[in-house]
Amino acid sequence: MRFRIFWVLLFIGISELLNAQKYFSKTGLVNFTSVAPLESIKAKTNSIQGVIDFDKNEFAVAVEMKSLHGFNSPLQKEHFHENYLESNIYPRATFTGKIIEKFRLDLNGSFTIRAKGILDIHGVKNERIIKIDVKVLDGKVFVKSNFDVLLVEHNINIPKIVNQKIAEKILVNVEMTFEKQ
Repeated sequence: MRFRIFWVLLFIGISELLNAQKYFSKTGLVNFTSVAPLESIKAKTNSIQGVIDFDKNEFAVAVEMKSLHGFNSPLQKEHFHENYLESNIYPRATFTGKIIEKFRLDLNGSFTIRAKGILDIHGVKNERIIKIDVKVLDGKVFVKSNFDVLLVEHNINIPKIVNQKIAEKILVNVEMTFEKQ
């Protein structure tokens, strides 16, 4: 009898796991842009990972900061990682939380939703609501988002000597594709 109960519980557990609405993304594109009076700085990475649990409307996204490349010079990249973001101490930026609006995964279409969560950059966590454009196409979920990050909100200090070269507000663009696995 115990043997049968074990198999029934195992079958129920596997069935729930297979029916879970979890979607994963292992790559995407993140662009960071600083537009200051004397200089524009652009960096990007495709080292971004994420998971969305549509049963719970929860998500998590992480970006490896050291993977950012572009910049105007190798020295600028070095200063970015060592002096401002301190990427050795804070190697990832994350955004975790809940999806506010629901949408159907079984219908192809485009939607605009909001995600409410904690944006953690430079070890400082701030609650944010971020607008996201979503496209569902043949079982894949494509997301795009544009938002600003204020450096002061994440304790990223810019010395006065370079404050005309680095913006106080960084523009962030994110594109990811999520698939059920």
